[in-house]
Amino acid sequence: MRRPIGLLSALSVLKKGSAGKAKMSAGGSLKGVVRIASGDSGNSVVGGSLNFFEDQSTGFTHVSGKITGLSPGLHGLHIHSFGDTTNGCNSTGPHFNPFKKLHGAPDDVERHAGDLGNVTADEHGLRATFSLIFYPSCNVESLDYILTSICLSTGVANVSLKDLQIPLSGPNSILGRALVVHADPDDLGRGGHELSKSTGNAGARIGCGIIGLQSAA
Repeated sequence: MRRPIGLLSALSVLKKGSAGKAKMSAGGSLKGVVRIASGDSGNSVVGGSLNFFEDQSTGFTHVSGKITGLSPGLHGLHIHSFGDTTNGCNSTGPHFNPFKKLHGAPDDVERHAGDLGNVTADEHGLRATFSLIFYPSCNVESLDYILTSICLSTGVANVSLKDLQIPLSGPNSILGRALVVHADPDDLGRGGHELSKSTGNAGARIGCGIIGLQSAA
């Protein structure tokens, strides 16, 4: 019986990257990549890819890339616990939460490690930029989680962020886990909905991919 490609990729990543033994690139850093594919919605055309670069001298993991095919407005973006897409994005499990905290914004002390806030799609629904629901402007820099810089081109947005809680090495590595894009805005735990403190009430999982180890070459 053939195993689904996504599950094989996750198993391969976990074997290579567990316990902080993933291959380092020059300068003592690790690199990962995720290809985002449409989720379970028949109307979903979400795509794109993001690159991850862990700078072990600072502890930050830098994330850059493009997300396409989103409807206009805000969309929750999270790292989920499992790199399992055997049932589409629904089998990726809950938000990655090794410290057993409540859901929050990326700059909150009380947050899941996988809480990356929102992406914002433009009015054409074809390009996305990383932003926070309470920080709509570009070039936002917070004490310990994010540096956003945006360069728009036709149909896409080039995005860069950094975060201290999504390492590519060690016991809380995100390698082999999933990145998920949601249909609705993440309320960052502030919305008062019954799901606010667990998922941010961000709605359906319209795109996802498994974070894998990238060649250090």
